[in-house]
Amino acid sequence: MAHSNAANQLHPSPASPDHLMAQRPSRVRWRIFAIIFALTVINLIDRVSLSIAMPVIGKEFDLSPSLQGLILSSFFWAYALLQIPGGWLIDRYGPRRVIGWSTGLWGLFQTLAAFATGGMSLLFARVALGAAEAPLFPSGGKLNSLWLAPSERSRGAVLMDCGGPLGVALGGLIIAYLIAVLGSWRIAFFIAGIATLAMAWLAWHYLRDDPAQHPAVNASELQRINGGHATSSAQAAREPVKGLGIATRSLAGMLVGRASWAMVFFGLLTWGPSYLAQARGFDIKGIGAATFIIFLCGALGSLCGGFLCDTLIRKGVRRGLAAKGLLSVSGLVALAAFLLLPTLHDASAAVALLCLTAFFLMWGSLYWSFPALLAAPARVGLIGGVMNLAGSLGGILVPILVGLILQYVGGYAGVLSFFAGCSALFVAGTLLIGLDNDEVKDV
Repeated sequence: MAHSNAANQLHPSPASPDHLMAQRPSRVRWRIFAIIFALTVINLIDRVSLSIAMPVIGKEFDLSPSLQGLILSSFFWAYALLQIPGGWLIDRYGPRRVIGWSTGLWGLFQTLAAFATGGMSLLFARVALGAAEAPLFPSGGKLNSLWLAPSERSRGAVLMDCGGPLGVALGGLIIAYLIAVLGSWRIAFFIAGIATLAMAWLAWHYLRDDPAQHPAVNASELQRINGGHATSSAQAAREPVKGLGIATRSLAGMLVGRASWAMVFFGLLTWGPSYLAQARGFDIKGIGAATFIIFLCGALGSLCGGFLCDTLIRKGVRRGLAAKGLLSVSGLVALAAFLLLPTLHDASAAVALLCLTAFFLMWGSLYWSFPALLAAPARVGLIGGVMNLAGSLGGILVPILVGLILQYVGGYAGVLSFFAGCSALFVAGTLLIGLDNDEVKDV
């Protein structure tokens, strides 16, 4: 007995308060989100690779402009349709399995695109790529709920979402560089696909659905993740829930806000280069450089918004005031910028204003903290999928709407006014979301 007591004194229980105070928390949760960040960067690089290579591919396959447009849009067909089924799979089987299989499949289809023999085989590869990429962002939202305490979820959300604009910024440079140096879009696609497959292996090897099951998580980090609650988020996620598990008003606000935000983001992504060329007189090199700088500023803005939100909450600012205040500033800055742009005659000043717009616009990444905060733990994946579906539909509609505005209104002044209206709707949707009441989940 004496020997046993001595052993217990030398090796106190990991759950004992004295041991927890002496033990520094491990940082596995942030390594998890570093992997998710890398996956989102690669996700967008693979997604934009075809846009960069299309001038070369179009000539090689003798594709008509209409068929090129069809192939470019085909990614979003399956991507949008599989958001809700993907969210259900995440809640049913866990984000680790879904991310592992999803990343492996999209790496496979990106690789297979290198062997396309014509427009139809390339279209098939893009539809399959969209289907495989569909669950990534909802899976990140689910991991946010499982691995982060409520006080850290804004940072987790932006660490995931800022990979999007950074991937757009880097994707153009990397894919264009590979095509130029290697002299082949096929080799560039093959390299991108193999890199994605390597990330699939890393994700499967390191990610876990339950922090308590990760071998590198110590007791102090586990206590920080659970926030002192007896029931962990992983345990709560296994409890049955009726319906969608979220207040109707908050869900409506999330859908309106995310769709409106996506209209602006994907509007800049799809029509921004044409605006720079036709309204500002940039050549192809200038467009590439300006696009890189604009979306790099967006990535930095995403990180800034998330860290600022968590800092404000730690300093005692109410969560609703902090999150909705920052998002309202984001939308209002974008609204003012789009109204101001037509009055600027200097092209460099216009690019500078677009950089500022992208910086504040990407504070919208905070939306990816809302499924974890507002939905029942067992429905976080599904609600993330529903929210991303709204954003995807915005991404599908905005190129068409902008094209119609240009055709029937003429000039980019009407387009910029449309983006200003979307920015205002983004603010209105955000203000509907309830973040200061019992709708917010603590686990």
